[in-house]
Amino acid sequence: AIYKELSRGGQVFVLYNRVESISGVAFKIKSLVPEASVRYAHGQLDKLSLESIMSDFINHEFDILISTTIIETGIDIPNANTLIIYDADHFGLSQLYQLRGRVGRSDKIAYAYLMYKKDKVLNEVAIKRLNAIRDFTELGSGYKIAMRDLSIRGAGDLLGSEQAGFASSVGIELYMKMVEDEIKRMKGEEVLDDSSFDQPLIRVNTHIGDDYALEEDIKIAIHKRINEVDSEKKLNEVKKELEDMFGFVTMDMEVYMYEEWFEKIASDLNITKVLQSKDMIKVTLPKDVSSKIKGDKLFLECYNIHPKFLISYVHDEITISLPLVKLDKHFLYYIVPLFSKIKGDLGV
Repeated sequence: AIYKELSRGGQVFVLYNRVESISGVAFKIKSLVPEASVRYAHGQLDKLSLESIMSDFINHEFDILISTTIIETGIDIPNANTLIIYDADHFGLSQLYQLRGRVGRSDKIAYAYLMYKKDKVLNEVAIKRLNAIRDFTELGSGYKIAMRDLSIRGAGDLLGSEQAGFASSVGIELYMKMVEDEIKRMKGEEVLDDSSFDQPLIRVNTHIGDDYALEEDIKIAIHKRINEVDSEKKLNEVKKELEDMFGFVTMDMEVYMYEEWFEKIASDLNITKVLQSKDMIKVTLPKDVSSKIKGDKLFLECYNIHPKFLISYVHDEITISLPLVKLDKHFLYYIVPLFSKIKGDLGV
């Protein structure tokens, strides 16, 4: 890794976080790569010595800087694009992400090597942290790293200090509502009972199998992302993100995304009546929405998306039906674009 970086005129960070033996590591690196100039730095050096070393490294007066975590923030050296971290399993996920940000600050491809002792048996948390750093490599991954860190560590007691929480299991929005309700209870304020959860209007398979993602916290993260789908743009964004992370998106998961998109549309249009059978799907628009729709325009929009669409008008409500026999794709691929168009026409 060092020779590869030196061959393109670059410099190398080596992170070793033990002051008492850092000089020995510097000697070892020098013996491995005798052509390279090596120096080391740590927080116990006096201020002038530390400034001198960092200034010399910035000016490329030596090739390899062996350092403790003092390089975690505030260091911007575009010519240093290889980072080697000793005992990476000892660091937290957010800290690893911060350290990895020391390289890749120019137009060159950067490399970060997270090392641990070959005879070391990593615990489950350490493995998850290292896998997360490996998974999230694109620009702007900080939020995803933070959410993965939350799911690994937990968010602590609801109103306490213990790091054994369950926010990853319920979602951050519900978790924050629970915190808000708990604070109200402690103040003696009334908390409205909101224990009922609405059932989805359309039934689709929302299962994420072990062949796609094995760990439960990863599955929860996927569900959260899919639940954010509320437009074609968002659907494509989530789909691309999952493809980048896992290599593919199953047809069931794509249908799941369309179902989430439909639920958002239905909420905006106040749709509460959906009849789904094995042969037919029927969606009824409420009276206030039906009264604003032009019949001829709706007919053309239905026909352009699929000629099998049927329209009926009963008790001042428009019902749009689609027979499911011999459809080329899942019915949501036709229903969602139609109702998204209706929503757009109404300016909702």
